[in-house]
Amino acid sequence: MSGRFDGKIAWVSGASSGIGRGAAERLAAEGATVVLLGRDEARLAEAAATCGPTAVTGAFDVASEADVEAHVPGLLAEHGAPDIVVHAAGITVVGALDALTPTEWHHQMDVNLTSLYLLNRHLWPAMVPRGGSIVTLGSTASFAAFPQDAAYVASKGAILALTKAMALDGGPHGIRVNAVCPGFILTPNLQGYFDAQDDPAGAAAGAGAAAPLGRMGSPEDIAGAIAFLASDDASFVTGTSLLVDGGLLAKVPA
Repeated sequence: MSGRFDGKIAWVSGASSGIGRGAAERLAAEGATVVLLGRDEARLAEAAATCGPTAVTGAFDVASEADVEAHVPGLLAEHGAPDIVVHAAGITVVGALDALTPTEWHHQMDVNLTSLYLLNRHLWPAMVPRGGSIVTLGSTASFAAFPQDAAYVASKGAILALTKAMALDGGPHGIRVNAVCPGFILTPNLQGYFDAQDDPAGAAAGAGAAAPLGRMGSPEDIAGAIAFLASDDASFVTGTSLLVDGGLLAKVPA
C-alpha cells in the first residue's frame, strides 16, 4: 500500500466485523494507527491483530451514553485525537413500522444514528484544531426504501442528512464529512436480514443478482471507498455521498 495514512490516527466504530473491520484493516495497511471500537471484546481483539502492532481497542457500546462517557475521554487522552473517523456501527431491525415495538425502534436508531452524536460530542472538539475526515455509513436505503425495513431505512436517510449538516459545520475547521452508501455487502448484518426473510437462500440469491455487476459486494469493496474519502485525494470532497452498490440504483427494476 502507499502509506498515505502514515502518522494518522483513525477511529473506527463497529470495527469487530463486516464493513468496520474491513475499513480498519485497510486504513492500517496504508499506515494509520487504528483505534477499533466495538462491543465484543474477543472479536475486537481478533480484528486488531490484523491491523498491526499499533492498533488499539475500546470495547464498549457506542450507542450507550454511559459507555461513551466512561471510555472515550480516556481513549482520547491515551491515544490521541483522530485525523479520521469512520462510523461503521450498525444493525438491521426488520419489520414494517406498525410491527415494531418502541424498544426495537429505539434500538435501531440508537445504534445507527445516535451513536454518531454520542461519539462526536467528544471526537469533534478534538478534531477542530487539526481538521480531518469523517466518513459515515449510509446505504442504498438512504435513497430508496426496502419493504419490511422501516426503522433501518429511516436511520439511513437520517445519516445522509446528518452528514450534510456536519459537513457545513466542519468546513471552517477543515473537517470533511462524507457518506459511503453501500449496496448489498455480504456481512453478518446483511446475513441477519436474509435470515429474517421467508426464503433466506432466495433473498441472498436475489441480492447477488440485483446489481448490474452481478454479485454482492465485500467489506473490502467498501473499505476502498472509505479510504479514498478519508485521504487527501478527496481534499475537496465534503458533504456528499458515494454509492458503492455495483450499479444497483442505476437501473429501473424489471
